[in-house]
Parts: sequence; structure tokens; C-alpha cells
Amino acid sequence: MQPFPPPRIPANALRPGRHWYVVAAAVAVVLITLGVTLGVYRFDNAIDAVDTDNQFADGDTVTLRLEPESEKAIWIRNRGPSPAQECGITGPGDPRLSDPGIDVFLTRGETWNPLYTIDVPRSGDYEVTCSSQGPSRYAIGDTGGFVASLGGLVLAAFLPVLGIGICAVIVLVTAVRRRSHHQRLLAEERAAQQKALLP
Repeated sequence: MQPFPPPRIPANALRPGRHWYVVAAAVAVVLITLGVTLGVYRFDNAIDAVDTDNQFADGDTVTLRLEPESEKAIWIRNRGPSPAQECGITGPGDPRLSDPGIDVFLTRGETWNPLYTIDVPRSGDYEVTCSSQGPSRYAIGDTGGFVASLGGLVLAAFLPVLGIGICAVIVLVTAVRRRSHHQRLLAEERAAQQKALLP
């Protein structure tokens, strides 16, 4: 029979404090929300990357209002870029058309590939004209399609996983350390009780 009841340790006496559970939950919520928001933003951008409603054909001239920081490209429908396809741009300063790299934009029954990236030195109206050996359809769009958006979508998927992982680690470390502190305090209380019994 024990001379004293088992010591009771108040929960708020344990360290680390329970506020770390709130911190863990907050980290998870923030990173999950950020991941979902980034994923929706990237997906919307990928869906609207090319203005297929305003297509133009060989020999047509399209006028664009562009800024130096505009990230625009000329896309071609259902045909990959080849030496037989050419586009020209005129406007203020020295506008240039450069290699866009590899990407793709898909719509129902259509595949679009980037033909040129548009680089302009200053704000203004620019005229674009394209030609090819066969009938082609062109459209203006953003510089990135599905391939460019893939990196953002991977990051968007990774952020919630990271948030849950960090949350789990904080909760586990906090729980283990609080349990260890609880056992240490119990041992100290028992030692103090036994000392009090000594004559």
C-alpha cells in the first residue's frame, strides 16, 4: 500500500507546451492551402495558355499591344515547328522572335505547339505575320503551355505533402518530449515523497 497517492502532473507543466500542436496544424493548413491555390492557378493558366478563339492564317497580319515584360508566343495548330514556317514582327524598337523551346497545348481535337517567343524592347503596337508551305493556323498565347505548367503543378502537389509531413514530425516530437518530461517529473515527485517518509 502506497503511503501517498500517485503524483499528478498538470498538463500545462509539461514541456514543450501544447501550443506546438497548434503550430503543427497551422503549418499543415498554410501549406495545403498554398498548394491548392497554386495548383488551381497553374491549371487555369494551362487551360487558357493559347487564345484559340482568335486564330489567324498564313499571310494574315495581327496587331498586338505588348509590354516589354509580356510573356507572349506565337503558336501553330496541329503541326510541329519546321524550317518551312516563318513569322515576322514589326513595331517600335527592335522586336525579335526567338526559340520558344518544347511545349504543347491541347484542346478538343487540336494540338498546338509554340513556334516563336515574342521579345519586345518597349510598350507599343506590334504587327505579326506568319507563312508556311501548307495552310496553317496560328494563335497568340503565353510562353508556357502544359510542359511549363507541369513544374508548378508538381510543386502544388508537393506543398500539401510537405505540410502534412512537417505537421506529423512536430506532433510526434512534441508528444515524445512531453511524455519524457512527464516521466521525469513523476520520478522527481516520487523521489520527493520517499524523501519525506524518511525519519
